[in-house]
Amino acid sequence: MTPEADPEPHDAAPQPDPNEAVVPDTPDTVDSRFRGATDCHVHLMPARLMAAIRDSLHDVAGWEFPHPVDRESMEGFLRGHGVARYCALPYAHKPGIAADLNDWVLARAAESEMCVPFATVHGEDRVGEVVRDAFEAGARGLKFQCPVQECGPADPRLDPAFELAAEYDRPVLFHAGTAPMFEDSPHVGVDQFRTFCESYPTVRACSAHMGTFEHEQFFDVLRDHENAYLDTCFAMSTAAPESMGFDPATVPDDVFEEFAGRVMYGSDYPNIPHEYADERSHLLSRDLSEGAFEALFRGAADRFLALD
Repeated sequence: MTPEADPEPHDAAPQPDPNEAVVPDTPDTVDSRFRGATDCHVHLMPARLMAAIRDSLHDVAGWEFPHPVDRESMEGFLRGHGVARYCALPYAHKPGIAADLNDWVLARAAESEMCVPFATVHGEDRVGEVVRDAFEAGARGLKFQCPVQECGPADPRLDPAFELAAEYDRPVLFHAGTAPMFEDSPHVGVDQFRTFCESYPTVRACSAHMGTFEHEQFFDVLRDHENAYLDTCFAMSTAAPESMGFDPATVPDDVFEEFAGRVMYGSDYPNIPHEYADERSHLLSRDLSEGAFEALFRGAADRFLALD
């Protein structure tokens, strides 16, 4: 969801004190339908890079961030909100940083019982080498912030990464949609995501943010490709109308029933300018079956990650 950021920010927007973060729920107040959830869209990156990302978002959108960025505080917060596991998603906004960034995420994951580490690579890197090293070291998937990295699902430079994803049975999570500010980017859009699904039919591929603003066309891709997924982050939050100009109520309940097992809960935490509960409150207000809720908050992520 993030625009390009300089990893060494100057005059960055003030960062929060973790001790002043939004107070987590207590176990008694977490909705039983959500408790034990997997958050498939969390950003865990070095503090300087996170500060740069937040500074950039503050400049572009005016957002302020009440959430901590260090692993221990993040995990304590997520656990307090009922999350049992999360996917840590890095991305490399320029060449030459992906390998070190992947190593950093993997090291943090080794200290954690909650973290499922993903890796990234830039199109100008030695793509195959970076990705193979990350997979061999334990990365469970790949993340691409396509408009920021300027390399999308149909970029031939990334073919070595996609071929390795197929070889290692690792999923790929793309920011492939145009929201919230990327409608003019040549690196996103439903056509590119569809091309990927056609070219790599065995690779589980997710488009973040429910595919907004082309969500209806992304639903068609899911109908045509059994390994295509969406995540809900930001777009299905109660904050979406104000923060990204999208009303989550325009997505009918039957979408979550039809694609149960292929729509995953995600939040974009900690880089969200609203309370964490806003990410799930609209979803929990929907009239869904027990099976659809189970799939949304747990089962779809299990399937995406190929976990028993």
